[in-house]
Amino acid sequence: MPSESLPSAPSTGAVSAPTSQILKEGGTIEPVREILWGEMAGVRKYESAEEIPAEMRRLIIRLMVVQADTEFASIQQHRPWLDSAPSLEDRWIEARIVADEARHGLQACRILRDFGEEGQKYIDELLTKKEGEHKLDAFNMKFERWSDVGAFTCFVDRVGVYQLRAFQECAYGPLARAMPLMLSEEQLHLNFGLNVLRRMVQQGPKYAGSKEEAQEAVQKWFPRALDMFGHSNSDTSRKAIELGLKRWTNEEARARYLKEIAPLISAIGLELPAPEYDRHIL
Repeated sequence: MPSESLPSAPSTGAVSAPTSQILKEGGTIEPVREILWGEMAGVRKYESAEEIPAEMRRLIIRLMVVQADTEFASIQQHRPWLDSAPSLEDRWIEARIVADEARHGLQACRILRDFGEEGQKYIDELLTKKEGEHKLDAFNMKFERWSDVGAFTCFVDRVGVYQLRAFQECAYGPLARAMPLMLSEEQLHLNFGLNVLRRMVQQGPKYAGSKEEAQEAVQKWFPRALDMFGHSNSDTSRKAIELGLKRWTNEEARARYLKEIAPLISAIGLELPAPEYDRHIL
């Protein structure tokens, strides 16, 4: 795993090392107005698209297009289960998830709107995307069984949380301020997915499916979740850290994810395949 050290801050001394380290290690802090890491650490956050350097502008647009695409794609995947989830409570949570994903997609598009006609062009394209046309493999796969819904929300949505947490207190103020509510809503998805798998293991057909089906879903979705972090030696992820937009490289975030998910899956009686199993992106 790459070094935990952050890029060094300028000599202004405006940001304390412990504050930066808290963020690097996955913690949260009270919102602040200054950039906390990267090449511009210690100076005021960017608050409008007009003042953002060209390189940062391109990267924010790229990241928000992918973010919005995943949110809208997830709605398409969940929609059939609004009327076919096994219990009333499950259907209610499915409705909540769809509403959350729609709001998160809207939030990402609001960031894109900051960038004028260029941002609107991407929004228009996003609204025409159909199932099978999305950027990431995990979002082009149908939920064929209820176990797919559980494993997707447990594994893939958890990656989404890591992606959002990476933006916390980032250098672009409007994006940083969007994170707390999005993260609190995503937590529902994670707990729901793990609980679906747990109930399949413990209750079997009395609830839905079986332990064997749940394990098959783990084998199917865990590799796609790990792929979502991107290439281990990504120049883009390193550049995002330098610009103060993300706080972890792809491999750092993936390592944190693995450390979190392994004991959770073991505790409900299922097994994770090796991290290299069925991977498309390494």
